[in-house]
Amino acid sequence: MRGRKEFYLSVGLLVLLAVATYYFLSSRGDGTGIPGVLASDTKFEPLQIREPELRMDLLEKVRKLEYTGSHRNIFVVMPAPPPPSVGQPVQAARAFVGPHVPPPPPPLQVPAEFFGYAAEPHGGRRVAFFSNGDDVLVVGEGETFLGRFRLDHIRNDSVDVEEVASGRRATLQLVQPPDQGANR
Repeated sequence: MRGRKEFYLSVGLLVLLAVATYYFLSSRGDGTGIPGVLASDTKFEPLQIREPELRMDLLEKVRKLEYTGSHRNIFVVMPAPPPPSVGQPVQAARAFVGPHVPPPPPPLQVPAEFFGYAAEPHGGRRVAFFSNGDDVLVVGEGETFLGRFRLDHIRNDSVDVEEVASGRRATLQLVQPPDQGANR
């Protein structure tokens, strides 16, 4: 019983293989390999041009052309301005179209004067002296003063100050006190 089933199964597979081979070979008969497309549809014909050469006269004509359109900004949705009438003078410069950049912030103004510095003999920590009206402020590097300024660096003739809220920086120069001996 088992032998007959194997025999019928192998015969069925051979018939299926024969049908698939016949279909494959019959579809390749036209030479293109694509069913429904004939080989005569792919005939090549070259263009009928005698002595092709570059037409320099046409190139010169195109080079001499100048654009006479409206010269409008294609990135702006608003319609183009009307053309100037004959009696009105032509505007020399066009108005700026686009986002307006805000002006830069004004330079940082520190309401104190730098009038001196001192350094500790052991360790080299430096402090700067500022005058704010009648008040004298003693500020070390990295410390804040007047509630909104930080002293970044002390040099011999200037200090670097940063506004804590905005990050803007300023350099204050050393101010010499007025000569006290000149009043005598």
